[in-house]
Amino acid sequence: MNKINKLPTYQRAIAKGHLGSGGASYEDLSKPIIAIVNSWNEIVPGHCHLRELAEHVKQGVLAAGGFPLEFNTIAICDGIAQGHNGMKYALPSRELIADSIEAMINGHGIFDGMVMLCSCDKIVPAMLMAAARINIPTAMITGGPMVNQIKPFESKKARQQFLAGEISEKELFKTTVDYYPTAGICPFLGTANTMCIVTEALGMALPGSATVHALNPRRQELAEETGRAIMDLVKKGIRPRDIMTKAAFDNAMAVVLAMGGSLNTVLHLPAIAYEAGVEVSYNDFDQISRKAPLITRIVPNSQEYTVADLEPVGGIPVIMRELTPILDTTVLTVNGRTLKENLTGVAKADGKVIRPLTNAFSPEGGIAVLRGNLAPEGAIVKSSAVAKDMWQFSGPAKVFDSEDDCMAAMEEGGVASGNVVIIRYEGPVGGPGMREMHRATEVLAKIGNVAIITDGRYSGASGGLAIGYLSPEAAEGGPIALVRDGDRISIDISERRLTWEIAKAELTKRAAEYKAKVKQGEESNFLRQYGRSTSSSAKGAVRRRF
Repeated sequence: MNKINKLPTYQRAIAKGHLGSGGASYEDLSKPIIAIVNSWNEIVPGHCHLRELAEHVKQGVLAAGGFPLEFNTIAICDGIAQGHNGMKYALPSRELIADSIEAMINGHGIFDGMVMLCSCDKIVPAMLMAAARINIPTAMITGGPMVNQIKPFESKKARQQFLAGEISEKELFKTTVDYYPTAGICPFLGTANTMCIVTEALGMALPGSATVHALNPRRQELAEETGRAIMDLVKKGIRPRDIMTKAAFDNAMAVVLAMGGSLNTVLHLPAIAYEAGVEVSYNDFDQISRKAPLITRIVPNSQEYTVADLEPVGGIPVIMRELTPILDTTVLTVNGRTLKENLTGVAKADGKVIRPLTNAFSPEGGIAVLRGNLAPEGAIVKSSAVAKDMWQFSGPAKVFDSEDDCMAAMEEGGVASGNVVIIRYEGPVGGPGMREMHRATEVLAKIGNVAIITDGRYSGASGGLAIGYLSPEAAEGGPIALVRDGDRISIDISERRLTWEIAKAELTKRAAEYKAKVKQGEESNFLRQYGRSTSSSAKGAVRRRF
């Protein structure tokens, strides 16, 4: 018996009548009702094909004896939101999306299961958070990567040429469309693709689904298979928390680290785990990184391969097969089988795009957690995207209280080679909203031999010596709030150290003189509320319990 038939007699009749007004037949409503949770819109490239994909999910649900009903959530494109005040809304939208799904599912009380369709940076983790929070049978299908027509370095070169005034806006537009030619997820291993890979690695999406190209007919087949799979989950009573265990999170972290995935996973995996009643911390990332070798190098970890190159060599199942010695293969997945069963018969690494463990690019994974007197709770760097000659770096601090101040100074020549640029008051509380510093990393790359440290965050596409997610943040009285121009900062990725070279007496004096900085002029009530209610980045920037 489905949920609608568990409602009180009178309310059940009224609910069925309302659903009938929308086109459902009386017979339809005796079947398990499956929510098709879709983040389709016409703005975000990773989402604009999801309306059609949803129809294939519905076919699978119908064929397996269920009745699908679709509703939408919002989705923000981080690429469009970059470099202006709009980026403050990207991370808070994660909570908004998760809350909206909870409201729709629990508010109506009629659904037996969910299929979630999503792509991109905050939307995928938001839906995983909602799945764990609501905990009714759920399967996910992601949008898949687009297939770039030019190499990553060509797109990067065009951006630098435009910044230098060497090509026009129209020329940059054409090159950008050659790199992002169709619907689908941007081709680099940014947060969008990383989180779709996480979804598969967690066991919440069908094996092999994360890297199938967006417009490949196989993705439509996977959508229908996902529609069938949800009906099996409903029948067996398998729920997200049965799948998203601590062992599954450890597996997902190992995959991310072995690929040099997006730094934003250090925000999203703890947040998803929090909703599932599991604890994931910076420490987990660091410990697993030490035993998860880097076995593939996708842009921005190199400029040769994109995520689209993974599918022809077997995708995530091949990576997980290679990582079997450090994975828990007894975990359950969304098709009702264990990871061990899913990996039976999977091909070996091709040795070029994906390397075997015995010939890894690096003995450690792609993310390192740095600690020291500047970052007592930790700070994160994508070590796989940092040149080895930059793993040890020391220089005078150049301090800015916002990304905007930093960008203005760079335009006026206020940042020099050898500087350690500090961008603070950009964390979840101080931003508010913790916007990405991707544009700053692009512009600073022109200067060269520069490090950036921020309590804000980075795009998954960012590279270079960019250290972020520093906690505690400046707005909560973290040591970064006391740094001044000229202070020497030393970085040692190998030793996992981030050291602020300051005498104890001077530190005591500054702490006594410190007055908390309050940003003026934030007109958005939504962002103000977010800043007051959110936790630190080290805790996943989840909402505080009230």
